[in-house]
Amino acid sequence: MIFLILASLIWSASFGIVGNVLAGLPPAGLAMIRLAIAAVIFLPFVRPAPMRINMALLGIGAVQFGMMSLTYMYSFRYLKSHEVALFTVLTPVYVAVISDCFQRRFRGVNLCAAFVAVIGAGVILWRGETPELSLTGFLLLQLSNLCFALGQFFYREVFARSAQPLADHQSFFWLYLGGLLALLPLGLGDIAFVSAMTHAQWVALIYLAIVASGLSYFLWNSGARKVTVGTLAVMNNLKVPLAVMVSLLFFREHVNFAGFVAGLLLMAVALWLPHFQKERST
Repeated sequence: MIFLILASLIWSASFGIVGNVLAGLPPAGLAMIRLAIAAVIFLPFVRPAPMRINMALLGIGAVQFGMMSLTYMYSFRYLKSHEVALFTVLTPVYVAVISDCFQRRFRGVNLCAAFVAVIGAGVILWRGETPELSLTGFLLLQLSNLCFALGQFFYREVFARSAQPLADHQSFFWLYLGGLLALLPLGLGDIAFVSAMTHAQWVALIYLAIVASGLSYFLWNSGARKVTVGTLAVMNNLKVPLAVMVSLLFFREHVNFAGFVAGLLLMAVALWLPHFQKERST
């Protein structure tokens, strides 16, 4: 679980960076460069694997990192950073439902934990306002959430069903390559923007590529293989309270402390629910 916590902590600052420092830059080009740099970082760790494993990893990467990154980056054209963070709270629901559908079993505790986590994250971000939100931005972000949830599930499944699975660091080049190939058709058309980028934008992009993409995606998928589906669903929302903490400490943003504490308690309950069922069943 420590890998999931570390990844969430890193991602908590990414919303503000994408929504402010990189605002106005072509989303497809930015997403393509992020994944290209991440792929290069993991290239030295590549090891031989059966073709079916490589092809599966390419497909997972195309969805989880390629399509997810593209729709996520485009959503910032329609939503503010805090709105993007808010609408990621549905990801744990997708994780729980996808797992139950593909395994043809219904685990009510997983879905219950996911919904409690969604409520907790919503309580943290809710300020009693009803602003006009973009339906296009909302739908783009839900597609992004769905792609990320699908990738997490199938990454677990590929390695669970492999007789001789690769280590995580040996497989991630194929994931990033799959995402990169999915983005090339759109990303290459946007590449001219790099000549006009400022020094601060280059620093932000390189940070996102190496740390928020390269390192954090690796930590997340590695951690996803080591926890239950219910815990994985809940951990998808850990970045929400962490993002609030980062905003308080570094950007001095206002927050409703009562809502923050209440949301943390709800997410703690959600994290505990899958373990409670396991203990009751033994």
